[in-house]
Amino acid sequence: MKKIIVILCVIFSSNAYAQDLAFGRKIVDTLTSPYFWGRGYTNDGMKKAAGFIATQFKDYGLQPLSGKDYFQKFSYDVNTFPGKMELSINGKTLIPGKDFIVSPNAKGVKAKGELEQADSIQFINRKNGLLVRLQDKLTWSVADEASDFTMIDIDKKSITALPKEFSVNIENKFVKDFDASNIAAIIKGTSKPDSVIFITAHYDHLGGMGKDTYFPGANDNASGISLLLNLAHYYAKHPQPYSIGFICFAGEEAGLKGSKYFTEHPLVPMKNIRFLINTDLAGTGEDGITVVNATEFPKEFAIMNEVNDQYKLLTKIYPRGKAANSDHYFFTEKGVPAFFFYTMGGIKAYHDVFDKGATLPLNEHEDLFKLIVQFNERLMKSN
Repeated sequence: MKKIIVILCVIFSSNAYAQDLAFGRKIVDTLTSPYFWGRGYTNDGMKKAAGFIATQFKDYGLQPLSGKDYFQKFSYDVNTFPGKMELSINGKTLIPGKDFIVSPNAKGVKAKGELEQADSIQFINRKNGLLVRLQDKLTWSVADEASDFTMIDIDKKSITALPKEFSVNIENKFVKDFDASNIAAIIKGTSKPDSVIFITAHYDHLGGMGKDTYFPGANDNASGISLLLNLAHYYAKHPQPYSIGFICFAGEEAGLKGSKYFTEHPLVPMKNIRFLINTDLAGTGEDGITVVNATEFPKEFAIMNEVNDQYKLLTKIYPRGKAANSDHYFFTEKGVPAFFFYTMGGIKAYHDVFDKGATLPLNEHEDLFKLIVQFNERLMKSN
C-alpha cells in the first residue's frame, strides 16, 4: 500500500508540472500571436499585452500592488515604423525582417538612385542620407530618438552582387511621450506581509517594422512572462508567509525604462523588498542558466545551488557578477538584493523575426518553476 501511495504521488506531481508546461506554452503562443504585434509601439501591441497580463492577475485573484489598479503608467520617447517598409537592391525586392532591417533610430526616406561603396560592407547615397550595410545576421532594437539619416542592414545572403542601385520607401513616426505601463500585483503574506519577494520580467518586445512584419519575441521575453504568470497562478493558490509580488515591466527594450521608473516611484517601500528574482530569456536551458549578481549575493546563490542539487533540476547554474543587462539593475543600485537569470543553449534566435513560439522549446520551464518555488521557500526560512 505504501508503495502504491508513493507511485500515485509521483504521478500526481508529474501531471501537475505537465500542466505547468502546458500553461506556459499557452501564454507564449498567445503573446507571440499577430494580435499583440510584437508587444511594441504600433497596432497598440504593448497596450494589448498590458491589458492581457492585468486580466490574468485579476482572474488569478491577485491584488493590485498600487491598491487601485494593476497599471503603473509612465511615458518615454520612441521612434516607430508604422507605415511603408519597402526596399529593392539591384532590382530585387527584399523582405522586411528577413532580408533587411532599418536602424531603430532611422528617419523615413523615399528615393531611388545609386550607392557608392565606402568599404567592404558599407554603401552610401549621400544625397538622400542613406547608408546600407551588409551583415551576417539581422538584429533589431528600439530607439528613443530619431537621427537625420537612414541606415539599413541587409542580410548578405539575400543578394548575389554588391549593392549598386536602390529604391526605398520607408516611413517612420517619432512619438513623444509614448504611453506605457508597468503591470504590478501582489499576494499578501500570511504572517509577514510587509516583507516582499518580487518576481519580475519585462513584457515588451520590439513591436513591428512596417505594416507586414512584426517581431514575436518568444524567448525575449514571452518566456519570462509565461514563467511569471505560472508562478502568480501557483502562489495565488498557495499564499506564503512573505508577500509575493509580481511586476511586468514595459520599456525594457528601450533601455530599462519601466524598471527605472518603478525604482524612482516605488509602489512599496524599497526597504521591504527582501529579494527580487528577474527572469528574461527563459525559453531554453539545455546548458543551464546564468545568474547575474551571483557574486554579489553568495549566500543566496548557495541556496539556489542547494535546491538545484537536491532536486536535480538544471545541468548547471553559472555565476556572473554585477551587470546592467536587465530590469534587476536599478533595484540593485537602490540596495535591493536581486538575481537576474537567463537560460543557456538551444535556439539562437534573438531580436529577429525568427524568435517564434513554435520553435521555442521551453525545455526547462518546469524545472525553473520548481527552482524558484523551492528557492523562495528556503529564503523565507533563512530570514
